[in-house]
Amino acid sequence: MAKQVAVLAVNPVNGLGLFQYLETFFEKGISYRVFAVSDSKTISTNSGIVLQADDIIASLKGQSDHYDALVFSCGDAVPVFQNNATKSFNLDLLTVIQEFAGKHKIMAGHCAAGLIFEMAGITEGKKLAVHPLAKPAIQKGIATDEVVMIDDHFYTAQCEHTLPNLMPELVKALQ
Repeated sequence: MAKQVAVLAVNPVNGLGLFQYLETFFEKGISYRVFAVSDSKTISTNSGIVLQADDIIASLKGQSDHYDALVFSCGDAVPVFQNNATKSFNLDLLTVIQEFAGKHKIMAGHCAAGLIFEMAGITEGKKLAVHPLAKPAIQKGIATDEVVMIDDHFYTAQCEHTLPNLMPELVKALQ
């Protein structure tokens, strides 16, 4: 049986990255739910397309036992996080990431996912593919120059353009 995936979508989300995850999961029969990292289920892409997520990040707290993986779909994650660091949805984001990692769930994402995982305190000694601009901020994890990196239960891609290199391995782990 395919595994259950919780997909986190920041607001605004990078549509190219999000849709690569969702289309691949749909085509491969992998069950998923999209959680908006927001106080509303209505989010948009970087290009302004309005989307309706299945739920909000607050609803995912305490629900990690229902999922096998957490996917962080990037967008304007770092500036949005920085500008809203004390908002409940960003505090919930960090809590959810810590909860999933603490239960050794698959942790996947692209672009700034490694940086967000680092901010959540879960990257100690893990090799990560991160956007080149985020690389200097990785202190406890190991930021690589690789376009894709799989280290234990961490699956990361440098950006949305390298996701096609990551998706076959992620799908294999989820089937």
